[in-house]
Amino acid sequence: MDKNQIREVIARRAAMELKDGNVVNLGIGLPTQVLKYLPENVKVITQSENGCLGMGNPPAPGQEDPDLIDAGGGHITLKPGASCFDSAVSFAIIRGGHVDVTILGSLQVCEKGNIANWSIPGIKTPGIGGAMDLLIGAKKVIVTMEHTAKGEHKILKKCTLPLTAAGQVDRIITEMGVMDVTPEGILLKEINTKFTFEQVQEATGCRLIVTEDVKPMY
Repeated sequence: MDKNQIREVIARRAAMELKDGNVVNLGIGLPTQVLKYLPENVKVITQSENGCLGMGNPPAPGQEDPDLIDAGGGHITLKPGASCFDSAVSFAIIRGGHVDVTILGSLQVCEKGNIANWSIPGIKTPGIGGAMDLLIGAKKVIVTMEHTAKGEHKILKKCTLPLTAAGQVDRIITEMGVMDVTPEGILLKEINTKFTFEQVQEATGCRLIVTEDVKPMY
């Protein structure tokens, strides 16, 4: 699979995690693609930490409004009934536990649910943003990312990069499968049938738990 196919597989599967009426926060990058694959009968309320509730899909080329952006600076549209407010209100929503699901990208996740998604030492990065608040405040945390980076493991026994939060990841979705963080380790729930279990395990930097009821990744 090329990069675009990988991103589509991940975003399409992540869209299945969202339920009608959910308040959802989508991280920058890959997570912003999730809404494109949301079933028509599922209506969610999207929240952005820069102060917006009720975002729609990105505008068509040439239709961008410079005053309407998400937390990553990407252009957005607003659904009927959307509201805009300051960051203090936005973070009160997050910290108050009113976000049902956050879908975030990541550099690394470990078997204990620790996540590193904001900094690589020696490389200038935009900062931690709202990720640390979302990881603590959202009711469910889903990580969407490519399974490896240039052949290097991203799912590890222990993160080697600076942590954003410890023990907060609930589910990981990659092009290879769907995994849950459990007290015993990372449980493989679904596997992309383009890969064998041996290939998925080889691409993972910690032991995967597999049971008889593992399902094909839809």
